[in-house]
Amino acid sequence: MTSGSQPVEAVVFDWGGTLTPWHEVDLPQQWRVFARTVHGLPVEDPAMPAEDLAEADSLALRIHEAEDRAWKRGRATHESASLAEILDAAGVDPEHDRHHLALAAYQRFWEPHTHTDEQVRPLWESLRRKGLRIGVLSNTIWTRDYHREVFARDGVLDLLDADVYSSEIHVVKPHPDAFHAVCDALGVAPERAVYVGDRMFEDVHGPQQVGMRAILVPHSDIPTNQRTAVEARPDAVADELLDVAGIVALWNHEATARDAAAAGDGA
Repeated sequence: MTSGSQPVEAVVFDWGGTLTPWHEVDLPQQWRVFARTVHGLPVEDPAMPAEDLAEADSLALRIHEAEDRAWKRGRATHESASLAEILDAAGVDPEHDRHHLALAAYQRFWEPHTHTDEQVRPLWESLRRKGLRIGVLSNTIWTRDYHREVFARDGVLDLLDADVYSSEIHVVKPHPDAFHAVCDALGVAPERAVYVGDRMFEDVHGPQQVGMRAILVPHSDIPTNQRTAVEARPDAVADELLDVAGIVALWNHEATARDAAAAGDGA
């Protein structure tokens, strides 16, 4: 837990499981969709002979293993990765004539899992009315453009002041550089920023390392193999996203009261 004596000027949010509701996703299936499209095969066809699917499913397995290695590196050494790097590690040819079709099929697979929580816009509008800046910092293999397309589709991009994605920097959360990057993008000192997320290691321990306060949104059923044990305690817990506005308002009220009391003592 951080000391939190300074007023809050910016609130930064995790994306998956925080700004989007947590979903259980068949992760191997995303790559079967991609690989079968590359090979010109139907994604789902119970009558398709197994031997016809073997080459495509072998490619899907290689990509899945490459992605798994990338995320494990991220948890162990905080090294980031991108979708392009993962596909390259699996031997995918980006010049293949069906590559763009496969990427589009992959994005269609993920589309139902990317919708922004309905509380985000009213929350961000509330924070903005109070003069606070809004940021996003996400561990992701996807591009900035893709994430921004999602925010634009869901009608919240106009409220976003700065966004940083691990795919475009050298580290993932909880590395301190990731949090410094988003604070720099927002033009705010870490001590005057709050991070909101659903994971103890990445989203509580991580920001507290650099002096940010952390609000936990404990709604995600995070798989055991994605958890890292850490001794950390959030500065606050939000039962729902809209609670973040009240938590931050209370902290700023307390900071104003402390300043007023200090001014009175010095009079």
